[in-house]
Amino acid sequence: MDIISQLQEQVNSIAALTFNTFGTLQRDATPVKLSPNYPDPPPAPVPPPDDATKFEDQPKLMSAALVKAAKQFDALVAALPLSDGGEEAQLKRIEELQRMN
Repeated sequence: MDIISQLQEQVNSIAALTFNTFGTLQRDATPVKLSPNYPDPPPAPVPPPDDATKFEDQPKLMSAALVKAAKQFDALVAALPLSDGGEEAQLKRIEELQRMN
């Protein structure tokens, strides 16, 4: 798989991790009173003891996964070849590659 495809896969992975992180936090976060003008939010259901410890660890695990995915993306970007000579050299190289194919 070429680097561009790997970059696209990594972007998709980061998007999925971000979506899942926000969804989990939204689902599991305790209600917060927004303003004194609004009534108190309903109490959050009390999770079983095992679930409570899992929830406390989830943000750390999810943020670690996001950081790891971002570092992998940075590594892929660093592996991209540098373009030498500007746009004209790139166009010339594209023409050469098209002739070869």
